[in-house]
Amino acid sequence: MVELGETSRRFLKALASETRQQLMLEFAGDTELTVGQLAGRAGIAHSTASEQLSLLRQGGLLTSRREGKTVHYRANPTGITTALAELQAVLAVCCPPTAESARSE
Repeated sequence: MVELGETSRRFLKALASETRQQLMLEFAGDTELTVGQLAGRAGIAHSTASEQLSLLRQGGLLTSRREGKTVHYRANPTGITTALAELQAVLAVCCPPTAESARSE
């Protein structure tokens, strides 16, 4: 039986929300943002931004660093690549491409 690992589960949970998907776009181009900056850009409450950033970090999509009382977030290419590789491996076992599906692409 094939099972998703914890990395994949957290990654998928983090991306399950359209709001979090949209927030991730704010980190394009190696952008680093604080909770307040992201809240302002996205037009959401500070507490909402904080909660969403926490889930994205837990999912391996973001990294954070503390500077005094301020936390800075940025995309985590290593975490994203790791989760995608795990998902790809699971999908290759559970749902391998067939010759027919390869032709239809």
